Amino acid sequence: MLDTKNLGTALITGASSGIGAIYADRLAARGHDLVLVARNKDRLDAVADDLRRRHGRDVRTMAADLTAAAELAQVEGLLRDDASITTLVNNAGFGAAGPLLGSDVERMVEMIAINVTVPTRLTYAAVPGLVARGGGTVINIASIVAIAPELLNGVYGGSKAFVLAFSQSLRKELSDKGVRVQAVLPGATATEFWEIAGSPVSNLPPSWVMSAADMVDASLAGLDAGEFVTIPSLPEAADWEAYEAARQALMPNLSAAKPASRYAPRRVAA
Repeated sequence: MLDTKNLGTALITGASSGIGAIYADRLAARGHDLVLVARNKDRLDAVADDLRRRHGRDVRTMAADLTAAAELAQVEGLLRDDASITTLVNNAGFGAAGPLLGSDVERMVEMIAINVTVPTRLTYAAVPGLVARGGGTVINIASIVAIAPELLNGVYGGSKAFVLAFSQSLRKELSDKGVRVQAVLPGATATEFWEIAGSPVSNLPPSWVMSAADMVDASLAGLDAGEFVTIPSLPEAADWEAYEAARQALMPNLSAAKPASRYAPRRVAA
């Protein structure tokens, strides 16, 4: 049965495969129309045709290389101008599994562009309209390396730490404006990520690797439950809450007029 609800339009980046395509399927099933953004037009159109057939939603596509300024600007323009948009899923990105010192710096700069600059610009384009229309949702796909950067390439970890920190700031700023922010921190997920990163997913223990469908379903369950941070593999929510409580406990002492007493100069015996 086709869902006749209309929850507005969700714009999803990296939507031609993997996590982005599954978000598209799940959000269409919930009653969203869609704008799907990715580089590969043929794959994007195939995903869109399938979603229209199965869910009966309006599905538009934008073939865009988000590292190209002019093409990124087109997506920004749509986010600013389309009043039907209620949800932004910042999913596009790529990673690296190799060591920092063994990686090509130009590839690292490209990673920063897609993982950091793109979600920043798209969020800046979308949020003023969401606020003006009384609400909406921003879902930022980060990674467990946002809090465990030692696990993979350091630039990748740094880029995802930015996504988490950016989301934390957005949440604080938008909490009274009707705009929900969710940061999703997946662990190893069975997508093309690993091939692109140079380390096939088959190299990982199967017990570590979650299917993309399970990852997205868990993330949407977290959204429904009102979570700000969703870590699909984390058994106990209390573990994240303890981590966050420890971070908050640092806040009162992070800035002061004088150094902490433990840094007082030591007297040197004559």
